[in-house]
Amino acid sequence: MTELLAERIARHACDIPDAHAVVDRRESVSYAEFWARVTRAAAGMRGMRRIAVLPTSDVGSLVAVTAAMRSGVGVVLLHRHLLAGQFAHVIELTQPGAVIAAPAAHRRLRQLGCESPRANLDSDGQHDTACALSELLVGITSGTTGEPKLFVRNQLSWARTLDRSDEVFDVRRGDRVSTPGVLDHTHFLYGALHGLTRGACVDLRPVAEAMTSAPTHLYSVPTIAWDVVRSGIGTVPSVREVLSSAARWPSSGREALQAVLPNASLVHFYGASELSFVSYDRGVDPGAGTLFDGVDAEIRDGIVHVRSDMLFDGYLTRGGISGGPKDGWMTVGDRGSLDNRDGGGRTLILFGRDSETLIRAGLNVELAPIEAAALDIPGVDEAAVVAIADARMGEVPALAVVLHSDGPSGGEIRRALRAALPSPSMPSRILVLDGLPRTPRGKLDRQALGATFATHRATPETTNHIVSAPPS
Repeated sequence: MTELLAERIARHACDIPDAHAVVDRRESVSYAEFWARVTRAAAGMRGMRRIAVLPTSDVGSLVAVTAAMRSGVGVVLLHRHLLAGQFAHVIELTQPGAVIAAPAAHRRLRQLGCESPRANLDSDGQHDTACALSELLVGITSGTTGEPKLFVRNQLSWARTLDRSDEVFDVRRGDRVSTPGVLDHTHFLYGALHGLTRGACVDLRPVAEAMTSAPTHLYSVPTIAWDVVRSGIGTVPSVREVLSSAARWPSSGREALQAVLPNASLVHFYGASELSFVSYDRGVDPGAGTLFDGVDAEIRDGIVHVRSDMLFDGYLTRGGISGGPKDGWMTVGDRGSLDNRDGGGRTLILFGRDSETLIRAGLNVELAPIEAAALDIPGVDEAAVVAIADARMGEVPALAVVLHSDGPSGGEIRRALRAALPSPSMPSRILVLDGLPRTPRGKLDRQALGATFATHRATPETTNHIVSAPPS
């Protein structure tokens, strides 16, 4: 029988109680201390169906999440980029028994409309216990703008995912795992929990601080990898493995990181909230990805479809859970091909998203809502957004607008967009054009628009048409 997530952590609390479990910028706790806090928090959740957590990079956030997962209470994973309307939608659908966050995040929650956030739910007494099909996580996917979609994962699907991590990633008892991203990103939350299931010390501090404590592993996205390269910390020989996900990780970034982490195996894996792990590659040159054990893949009309025992249950809607795997298969719209030339184990080559979505530093950003926000600005006659490459973020949105004769200034456009969009959706560049490029049938030619941005970027005399708008 597969051991569930919290059961794996509990085993280390018994076997290595005095070993360091988690360190953040304020405290360090042992496995015994961590598990005692989990037990008290789980008791306070008794009888609840779900709790909502807005996690930050702190021990308390991990305690709350682990306690819920221990007791079979579903974790509604909020994130800091939610707008007030999105937050209300999530709370309406999930109906959590409490909203939990570190005290420093309570002001943000009240701005979103949460009247009584809690720092913890500590209590004495007994707690409930999860079973394999208990709801484990309700996460938010499908972009940072528009009405969010809520994906549902159960205990068993995450347990199977942990099994694959144990098979492919070399995390051992006593290792030190750096997860420097905020825990509202499921990649870093999973990395922290995975480290705890292996008996490692999980370091939640920013990456520059974590690198001074001889970590053995770094959970990363390309953005953080560039932060390591540019931090000036020098080489860190202790790191054995870098585990990266999200946006494509080009060779240039891998080579730069390898110079700083000379002994690290660079592992980049492809997956999605709905799919969990699909494939992974190792090394400086990103080739085709090897499918994880137990994963089947098919290409249908150029789109990758996946079947495995790690898939999600479906999306939470007002009518219940729907939109899950069909006949055991699921796709999130990524394009790709399968290569069978390796003599048995199939490999997956990815070409990018089929939908009009980009991935900015690990967050999905939809293009259409950005265009809609721009068109709501008085004096903007036309607007179009394309994804452009960015060495640190992977991809960023770039906005082109056509203005009326008395249209707004660049600064006015930027201020209006900041008021309407979460920061990941804020265009990195705004370009004013006389007209948008069109295909012979009159549709927007996004490829030509991307080339236009490249031309303006390379031509200094045209920079007066571009308004810089970096995200906050």
